[in-house]
Amino acid sequence: MKDYLRSFLARETAGQFFRLSLIGGLNTLVYFARLNMLRWGVHLSSFWSVTWAFVLATALSYVLNRRWTFKIKHGRGLVRETVWFYVVNLAAWGVTVVVVKVAERLFGELGPFALNAANIVATGFILIPKFASYRDLVFGKALRHQRRDNTPAE
Repeated sequence: MKDYLRSFLARETAGQFFRLSLIGGLNTLVYFARLNMLRWGVHLSSFWSVTWAFVLATALSYVLNRRWTFKIKHGRGLVRETVWFYVVNLAAWGVTVVVVKVAERLFGELGPFALNAANIVATGFILIPKFASYRDLVFGKALRHQRRDNTPAE
């Protein structure tokens, strides 16, 4: 367990977390643009606005994280990765919906500022678990293969 926790302090992991955070920032902009457009422009419920915005941001996140955060170039394991990526993000979506619903129960119907604030709170809950899940569950096998394939022959 100590070694696992220590692995988060490695230089490679710090770089991955930095890139994931930048992609997360971009995806947050995409997510909030869609969320607000769907909620206030199209007048979908908060549930459907969160859901559809999350689907779009998740698809973009998968492509960017695979290629840039974890620098996986080959196509091995795409189906397994995609399934795990959506499982992880389904859990994150669930946390986001719960946080929004709790905020609605506490404060009544949420206006734009409150809805966005509730989503930011949810992001705080899911950031580190998502990173660990991406690194270990989603892209872990491809990363191990890539490291093995890039190891110089002796």
